[in-house]
Amino acid sequence: MSKNYAAVSRSIVDAIGGADNIASVTHCMTRLRFVLKDDSAADIAKLKNISGVLGVVNNDTQCQVIIGNTVSQAYAEVLKLLPEGAVAEKALPQKNKITLRRIGAGILDALIGTMSPLIPAIIGGSMLKLLAMILDMTGVFEKGSSTLIILNTIGDGAFFFLPVMVAASAALKFKTNMSLAIAIAGVLVHPSFIDLMAKAAQGQHVEFMGMTVTAVKYTYTVIPALCMTWILSYIERWVDRITPAVTKNFLKPMLIVMIAAPIAIMFIGPLGIWIGSGISKVVYTIHSHLGWLSVAIMGAIWPLLVMTGMHRVFTPTIIQTIAETGKEGMVMPSEIGANLSLGGSSLAVAWRTKNPELRQTALAAAASAIVAGISEPALYGVALRLKRPLIACLITGFICGAVAGIGGLASHSMASPGLFTSVQFFDPTNPMSIAWVVGVMILSVVISFFVTLLLGFEDIPVEKPVAPERPAPADPQVEQAVKVN
Repeated sequence: MSKNYAAVSRSIVDAIGGADNIASVTHCMTRLRFVLKDDSAADIAKLKNISGVLGVVNNDTQCQVIIGNTVSQAYAEVLKLLPEGAVAEKALPQKNKITLRRIGAGILDALIGTMSPLIPAIIGGSMLKLLAMILDMTGVFEKGSSTLIILNTIGDGAFFFLPVMVAASAALKFKTNMSLAIAIAGVLVHPSFIDLMAKAAQGQHVEFMGMTVTAVKYTYTVIPALCMTWILSYIERWVDRITPAVTKNFLKPMLIVMIAAPIAIMFIGPLGIWIGSGISKVVYTIHSHLGWLSVAIMGAIWPLLVMTGMHRVFTPTIIQTIAETGKEGMVMPSEIGANLSLGGSSLAVAWRTKNPELRQTALAAAASAIVAGISEPALYGVALRLKRPLIACLITGFICGAVAGIGGLASHSMASPGLFTSVQFFDPTNPMSIAWVVGVMILSVVISFFVTLLLGFEDIPVEKPVAPERPAPADPQVEQAVKVN
């Protein structure tokens, strides 16, 4: 993206209908996510042509503008263009017609909108746990040393208290009171409640006001806190209507907690666990039946899932699987080929193109995908833009996904696969896993590079500056006639 973030952000805001058309705006790792009051006011074609915008994804709930790794700078400039408090106070546009498509889009938007802000904390915690594992493997510290315990605890914090983080993020998404959402989610991870649920799991009868409480472990989970906060948003509005103004300061929060917390413990929490477990069971049942083929298929379709934003649907499943088993062997291994193939394809484009601007974009995108595992700059700035490189990436993703599946690779963390994060696939009990990881990474770059060159692509022509038109030389006979007259 251009370094002039202010100018680019101003162009983006103008293209989506101006600051007054923005109901809310957030950002994830690479995208600005706008909720617009009037979708028809946005000029999508103009938005796509802005220098610095890698792509646009427009659906029923959001207008997503792909910026790349510098999205936080663009987001800061966008906020400066909005009236103070506008993002927090403006209501979301109301849609009257309810359809299955709109319901599905709403669920996906809620999940992505809640999880996207939490990804940095999850990645940070994951990498610290990996560091502790490597230090343990290499014998730098003795097993069971306090340093390793503290490192693991620091890394585990984001996962253990994930319901609290989800509640805080979802409270912003559903426009409800964050402190109340955190307080109720805190009940689910309270040491006394965890101990009570452990006893219930061992067969001890646990009840609340005569009703049996289902034994559930809520640490490391996403769906229960997300569902709970959504219900809380309605409970808060209802309690606000029935409480007298003079008692709102103390009666309203007391009633909300008294109503919402038991509902979360008795109904919403278990339901959320069943939903999350059901999704995980479906995904890994497919994996158990298809084996390496499921990893290959996932590797081939992963860039398409990223384009639609549906890749975030797998985040809760990955987190829960790693928490329960210590590793994840389907989705994360497939991302190795998917991410690095976009980097290799971008390198091929940089090698072949005659366009200096495209070459610069492709090289930066390749570095982002290969080194950091952030593939969206390569996906939108190069592959999707030129079409055939995307086909090369899908082919490579399938091949390398198959190799990763055959090698039995599994991730012990949830960082986007790249050169620096490849350690998450190292298995302390299987030294050959290192060779498999390195092999898959090399294959991803090499195969996509040569397949892209083989398929070719239509290069973007260099725009030459148009010279100002010179006036045509005057006819000497006409000039003479003018002088005579």
